Amino acid sequence: MTAEVQELRGLSDEAAAAACRDPEPETKDFMMQQTMLRIKDPQKSLPFYTQCLGMTLLQKLDFPSMKFSLYFVGYEDKKDIPEDLKERTAWTFSRKATLELTHNWGTENDEKPYHNGNSDPRGFGHIGIAVPDVYAACKRFEKLGVTFVKKPDDGKMKGLAFVQDPDGYWIEILSPNNMMSIV
Repeated sequence: MTAEVQELRGLSDEAAAAACRDPEPETKDFMMQQTMLRIKDPQKSLPFYTQCLGMTLLQKLDFPSMKFSLYFVGYEDKKDIPEDLKERTAWTFSRKATLELTHNWGTENDEKPYHNGNSDPRGFGHIGIAVPDVYAACKRFEKLGVTFVKKPDDGKMKGLAFVQDPDGYWIEILSPNNMMSIV
């Protein structure tokens, strides 16, 4: 393999391993807790994340003096959500891989969309949702009128899809058991 081709591939396995030392002991209890997405209209976004994607609203927090609300959603059983506000807040912030949907009041009336990270200048790309069967999930999404960026058999990477939420953010739909056939 030429040096030019190697450069285009990114880091070699060895270089990647060398760049990623073992975590420091002080980080043992750190975890990925949330990703924040700005949403224009919670009346559109909340049904998308809860009804289309099957997440649960874990907690809503309002900040009237700053004119915004936070909606934390994730894949948790409603029966596990504590009733007590203090307990619920601690529980919400101890869940892994939640989404913090941030609604700045009044943005639902602003026609300018949020930057989704996939148009220039590129930045944030997507979140990923694992499903048992990508094709079955996409058939359901089609019935629900979800916007597709890529259907499972489009392009070179077969068996995974990309859909858009109401604000245009991309969501990869993947099946963990089929990822080796894509790589």
